[in-house]
Amino acid sequence: MRSLFDASPFQVAHRGSWDNWPEHTMTAYRQAALAGVPALEVSVCSTADGTLVCHHDTDTGRTTGTPLTISDTTWEDLSKLRVDARQWLGPHTPLEPIPLLADVLDAYAATHVIFLEDKQGTNTKALLDLMDSYPDSRRHIIWKQSAVAAQIRAVSERGYESWGYFTGEQMSLLPERYERFTFLGINTLATDEEITAAVATGKPVICWEVHSRAERDRLIGLGVAGLMSANVPYLSDQASPETGDRFGDGIRAAGDLPWTVKQGWSVQPQMDAAHGVLRLHAPVNSSYRMGSMGPVEQDVHSIEFEMRWPEKLPGVEGHAGLAFGQASDLPYRVLIPSDVGGYHLVFRPDGEMTLLLRHPGEADGLRLSVVETQPPEPGAWLSFRVDISPDSLRFSRLDGAGWAGMAVERSYRGGYFSLTRNYAEGFPVEFRRVAVI
Repeated sequence: MRSLFDASPFQVAHRGSWDNWPEHTMTAYRQAALAGVPALEVSVCSTADGTLVCHHDTDTGRTTGTPLTISDTTWEDLSKLRVDARQWLGPHTPLEPIPLLADVLDAYAATHVIFLEDKQGTNTKALLDLMDSYPDSRRHIIWKQSAVAAQIRAVSERGYESWGYFTGEQMSLLPERYERFTFLGINTLATDEEITAAVATGKPVICWEVHSRAERDRLIGLGVAGLMSANVPYLSDQASPETGDRFGDGIRAAGDLPWTVKQGWSVQPQMDAAHGVLRLHAPVNSSYRMGSMGPVEQDVHSIEFEMRWPEKLPGVEGHAGLAFGQASDLPYRVLIPSDVGGYHLVFRPDGEMTLLLRHPGEADGLRLSVVETQPPEPGAWLSFRVDISPDSLRFSRLDGAGWAGMAVERSYRGGYFSLTRNYAEGFPVEFRRVAVI
């Protein structure tokens, strides 16, 4: 395999690294290749007239907004659609065409390892014949399929290596099916014991889909060979942490993520690029990890941000603010036990500003300090600052009478932080001018 094991673990750009670029587009594959990954993961579907295209879903509703079944649609009609990832990546994300598989293979089959999956499960011969047409294809193309899919015999007879992935429901099949594949695929939601058992088979294990550095580090510790990465630049540590937010770009910065990616695009905060604003709009307790700005490595530093409720204030128990001091970029969610500890500065609609200490696995936090300030008005921007030193924490509201509080507390000094919202009512809270000083 082309330099696949030069890095440990190696990265495969999952869907072309879809936390960064519109999934399964030529732009995504190109940018992931430029970022240095040795391998690309490509999903394939066939049109009504037998044209092989790169697309994860067997219909186009989620990615283009136009619900067409690919197997019932001609390439001529499909080629008019555009992948629209603006809801996931931000309003300035370009619309991209659905690429032909032949174009992707022409561009990268000679220089990269390509993991190919037949999403419809009906294109085995057509795909294998196309794969055979490329020089040295058995060193550069790996067949990808579910552990229970039937194509593996035909693939093996053609001499291709394979990556068989086991979903959570299929993990019990690992002992009886692992030998038929070259590489094993295990989901990141699998337990440590399940991943360890897969590694113990002696087959190289590639875990999917990896979004955070915490996931990456856990998997490395468990001995996996590769990562199906949805966030290639961030997981490669290719850039120093930002000192200010990138909301004005209108494209999500690498490393910034909502508290969950499992609920899809609906929980991704909205960006108002013209005003440099991020809007947490989903009617759930939520958070937004500012991974692009972490980890902050200075022992003494400050975090500033502005916040407002643009439409109306939540009920008296609702609040929004900043969680900080987190040792990793694991998700932090208000009132839901998290795997990472830290501090939480919350601001309530009655003007109460509270600093909380929260340990891993706890739903509630310990109040360290409370300061009463002037209640906010809907639409008015509020300005806050947290000052962090090795021995103490100070928090301030800067848009009024100089309200401030402090606590002598040393439990957590991690360099990751998140913007937070704690109420289920259906109106947003907005953030802007997030900065590390």
